Amino acid sequence: MSKLQFKNKWVLVTGASSGLGEEMARQLAFQHGTNLILLARRKDKLEQLKAELENAAGVSVKIIVADLSKLHDVDHAIDQLLADGQLYAAILNAGVTYFGKHSELTWEQFQTMLQTNVVSVVRFTNRLVSHFESTGKEGGVLIVSSMAALFPVPFQAAYSGTKSFILSFATALDNELKNPGFSLSVYAPGGIVTEMTAGDNFHDLQGWLMPVKQAAKEGIDAFRNRKLVYVPGVINRVGNFFLKFLPKRFIMGKMGKVYEKSLIKAADRNSKP
Repeated sequence: MSKLQFKNKWVLVTGASSGLGEEMARQLAFQHGTNLILLARRKDKLEQLKAELENAAGVSVKIIVADLSKLHDVDHAIDQLLADGQLYAAILNAGVTYFGKHSELTWEQFQTMLQTNVVSVVRFTNRLVSHFESTGKEGGVLIVSSMAALFPVPFQAAYSGTKSFILSFATALDNELKNPGFSLSVYAPGGIVTEMTAGDNFHDLQGWLMPVKQAAKEGIDAFRNRKLVYVPGVINRVGNFFLKFLPKRFIMGKMGKVYEKSLIKAADRNSKP
């Protein structure tokens, strides 16, 4: 199967108002000459990015304002995407996390996470797969999961569960595809320096996080090369290989201590006057 070619093609990026999605959009525009459909909740951020990319990179940009925790917004966004038949590829990057004791995660927070990280991804994937399978057009979908899907993270239990679901879902679905020009890919980075990890709870974990520019570049390269599952960073890939030989309880115990220490330090800082 030939590589995906993004130049002058229309590519969707969800969660494009900040973090990994914003950086992927920038690299697609400046380095690949890609026309973009940017989707996120924050209209002002999308409009700023649209103006920057059209003026500086010379590409065409459309924006869709949508809250992916709401099924109506998801369906309306998909209808807009597929209306003109020009969509070439999609990066389903939007997601929310929760870092803290699971007992303190409210049901409303969990529902928002589930709707955004799982339901919207499945809804988009279902419609996009159906479109590309029925039309026979070339294209692809990249789903952003996480290393937490491979090695669940204590104090991010619900988040790990959502990312595990979409990893299993996409890798299984890939084997049902019939269109030889269409591919599904799953990107599974570890922690990334973004707005999502800028909170005080993550303060003592910053040294573990990958720079967003590197994460975006490796994700786009993996997508172009139609990798089924890709873990970025040499250390992450080596670790992913060797950690398979260790008991998961041992691995999660060690990770849990590191994460809990970060939470305790954050709580101490916040308790000081």
